[in-house]
Amino acid sequence: MLFFALNRSDALGRAVAAAGGFCVAKHEEREFDGGEHKARPLTSVHGKDVWVLHTLNGEPGASANDKLCRLLFFLAACRENGAASVTAIAPYLAYSRKDRQTKPGDPVTTRYVAALFEAVQTDCVVTIDVHNFAAFQNAFRCRTLHLDTGRLFAAEILARRGEAPIAVVSPDGGGIKRAELLRETLVQMSEGPVDFGFMEKRRSGGAVSGSLFAGDVSGREVWIVDDMIVGGGTMLRAALACRAHGAARVHLLAAHPLFSPDAAALLDDPAITSITVTDTAQCPEAAAARLGGRLHRLSVAPMLAEAILQLHHPCPNGLPAAANADSVGGF
Repeated sequence: MLFFALNRSDALGRAVAAAGGFCVAKHEEREFDGGEHKARPLTSVHGKDVWVLHTLNGEPGASANDKLCRLLFFLAACRENGAASVTAIAPYLAYSRKDRQTKPGDPVTTRYVAALFEAVQTDCVVTIDVHNFAAFQNAFRCRTLHLDTGRLFAAEILARRGEAPIAVVSPDGGGIKRAELLRETLVQMSEGPVDFGFMEKRRSGGAVSGSLFAGDVSGREVWIVDDMIVGGGTMLRAALACRAHGAARVHLLAAHPLFSPDAAALLDDPAITSITVTDTAQCPEAAAARLGGRLHRLSVAPMLAEAILQLHHPCPNGLPAAANADSVGGF
């Protein structure tokens, strides 16, 4: 096998390789006038199983579009040069939020991105905590593997728990399934009760509304879980609601730290005790400085390394141990 990590994902790539005990293969990326670029492997891919890591969040100097094109072109180049198989590893999968038409004429970009991967003959797409698992499953016709952060976050919660009972809360109705899966994982790992709640959220014309809160969080240590943090408004609304209903402490959990320029200022609120994210995307330095010690970062590198090794050398039941059985597509 050959494992590549494209530029701007190289730090995570090195961590994945170290966790899996394999090397990062060499490649070259070049920029051309007019904004065009190329990337090529610097070792022969002929007859090899090729794995290419690139997380597809936009960041200064590299849009989501740019990163997606680089990944697609590199996969295609490997296929054209005789790779036996090509697997895309996109810890954050761009455009997965637009998975259905909510207004007349809306695009369904989840499906379009899937078609692009299929067009370059990608054998498998691996991602983490996609926005809508069912839409992700339905969009792709090639093999897919969806990994979730449930056990990673559950272990963190149990390591940091205090004397107060625990509650898991979804910040909106769309994330109820995600929060419930985390609650079930916590119950299994702790063999104790874990409470549950969720916040109402309605969005129209860019304005967010809804004040209904369901669940008993009084005196509890609350963990609000979502797939990503972008502007921070959804998480802050839920944190304030939990405090208003008597929560002892409120923590935020999200796999993808896609902080907008104003997010850290919004989340620097006394209602929020801590914010825990992973390295599926690089947290902006300004946000990390503003949030200070309240920001906790976990690595998904061991999870990705395990998935690569077990997909390359399948275990008897066919499922990587890093994958939740409810979150595996394409097998």
